[in-house]
Formats: sequence, structure tokens, C-alpha cells
Amino acid sequence: MSEVRPITRRGLLMGTAATTASAALLTVGVAPGAGASIASAPAADTTADRLALAAPRADGFAGVSALGLTGTTGGAAGPTVTVTNGAQLADYVGRNSPYTVLVSGRIDIDGMITVVADKSVLGVGSTAEITGGGLQLGSTTRPGNNVIIRNIRFTHASDDSVSVTNRAHHVWIDHCDFSQGYDGLLDIKRESDYVTVSWNHFHDHSKTCLLGHNDNYTADRGKLRVTYHHNFFDGTDQRHPRVRFAEPVHVYNNYYRDNRLYGVASTEDAGVLVEGNYFENVGHPIYSGYDNSGPGRVVERNNLYVNSGAPQTLGTVIEPRTFYAYTLDAPSTVPTTVPAGVGVGRIA
Repeated sequence: MSEVRPITRRGLLMGTAATTASAALLTVGVAPGAGASIASAPAADTTADRLALAAPRADGFAGVSALGLTGTTGGAAGPTVTVTNGAQLADYVGRNSPYTVLVSGRIDIDGMITVVADKSVLGVGSTAEITGGGLQLGSTTRPGNNVIIRNIRFTHASDDSVSVTNRAHHVWIDHCDFSQGYDGLLDIKRESDYVTVSWNHFHDHSKTCLLGHNDNYTADRGKLRVTYHHNFFDGTDQRHPRVRFAEPVHVYNNYYRDNRLYGVASTEDAGVLVEGNYFENVGHPIYSGYDNSGPGRVVERNNLYVNSGAPQTLGTVIEPRTFYAYTLDAPSTVPTTVPAGVGVGRIA
């Protein structure tokens, strides 16, 4: 009998939700619409692996109780399915009921697949990849609320790799790898809210994380509350993030290395707190205002700047602690802990 690894403490944080999800484990081996057959899990996908993926607890803004939700639970209330191609992926993430969708292996898609409410899209092991296209959370008529995306590599998207848009709220994007897209790697815009971006590796790209649609989209004001923590911005040029109108945006314990244009930019009266980060070889770590966009408010504290320029600051910002509690790591530890923990295959 093969050994099943014990579930870690993190995997047990939401045991009730995990029990609900694991009670309906399915493996999809047929075309969408033809019906899914019940089968044993693949050899490399143990029950412990599935529970660890399906039962996380979102932190930061994605963990805040607001807008009718008590944090972000994704598809925990529904069945679990495994998908191996783009048609299956599009089918299940577009259904009007909760699902945990396990991505197995590399999936080639074309364009953007729309993910609607109450979904967890989780990579299996260390080889889950979505390439050629991306995921859009929500459309103008079908909201992308309460969505979790974890443990997936995104490459060569024809547009954005992931777009959180159209008032999507309570979204957690965690332990993913983003590279070589066409436009943004991870954009959050159009009145989306309560989002956490954590433990992701961004590399081999220029436009990384846009927050706020454009200078004229003032409807974003009072929305776009986002936490970015423990991400590795590894040689990417800009937008880590580039912020318009949002407040507060909390950027903490991220590792910035060799970012050619800038690290963080707060524009159009946004309110951004940048704390406990490590900037290495970044000529312009923090901007207030950028390009044709007006200045934003930005507070920096407890950051380390190694072979980097001086940060720009302006005004005051609402404290994230008024929304949630968090523990700040010593910034000197970030160059070790963040690269060792980000990306796919690191969840246990």
C-alpha cells in the first residue's frame, strides 16, 4: 500500500470545508457534457495533497469579512474535479455552483477563460501549468467573487495571465508562477475589492501587477483594497504594483530584485503602505505619481534598500490593521525566505 503523507496543520485550518470538498472527489475523464465518471485519484495525487490544496485560509484583504462573505473560501462547498484540457477547465470554472477544480499537467488554452463565483482553481503537484491564454475573474454579467487560484504556473498568455475585474471581490492568488505574458501578469481593476496576492514568483516580463483600470476610471475610488505579501518580483521591469485610486493597498515583505524601471508606484490619489520589503538593485523603489498619472499618497516604513535609490513618499494612508491583523517578518530575512517559499510545488 502506498504511503499517504499526513495532512499538515495548514491543511487542517478549514477542516469542515475540506471534509465537504473531499466527500465528492471526481476525476474528469470525459468531454464536458458527457458526464464525469467516479474514479480513484491519480497515483501522484494523494488524498492528503488534495486536502492541503482545498483547505487553505486566505489572509490579508481576502480574509476580511465584508460584502456578505466571511473571507474567501472558493469552491469548498462543492465537489472536486480534476481537469486535463482547456475545454474541461472552461466548463467547470464557468458553472453556476461551487467547484474545486484541480489542474493536472499542462493545459494549452486560447484567449481568456472566465472564472465565475465560488471556485478554487488549484494546481496538482509541481507541474500544473496554464499556457497560451489566461483566466479572467468575472464578466459584466457573471461575477467572479470568492475565487481562489493556487499552485499554477502561467506562461505565454495572449493577453493578461490573470485579470481580476468587473467588481470581483474576495479573491486569493497564492503560490503561483507568472512569466512571459503579453500584457499584464496579474491585473486587478474595474471596482474589484478584497484581494490578496501572496507567495507568487513574477519573472521574465515587464508589466507585472496593475491595480486600477486607467486615470479616468474614477469608479475604482474606494475599492481595490489589495494585500501583496511575500511575492518575488524577480527582474521584472515595473508595476509591483502600479496603483490608481485604491486605498488602502498593503505591500509588505516582498522581495524586489533588479527591477529596471521601478518597484511600487502610487498614483491618482491612491493610498499605499509599503513596509518590511527588501529592495535590491532597484533605482526607483517607490514613486508617487508616474508617467502621465498624478501623484498618489504613499507611506514607507521598515524597508531595506540595498544598492537602490531613495523612495518617494507623500501624505498619509489608512492603516491596514484597521481591517486585519498581520505579523511582519524582519525585512533582512526576505531575500532568503521569499525565494525559498514562492511559486508552485511549495504547498504542503
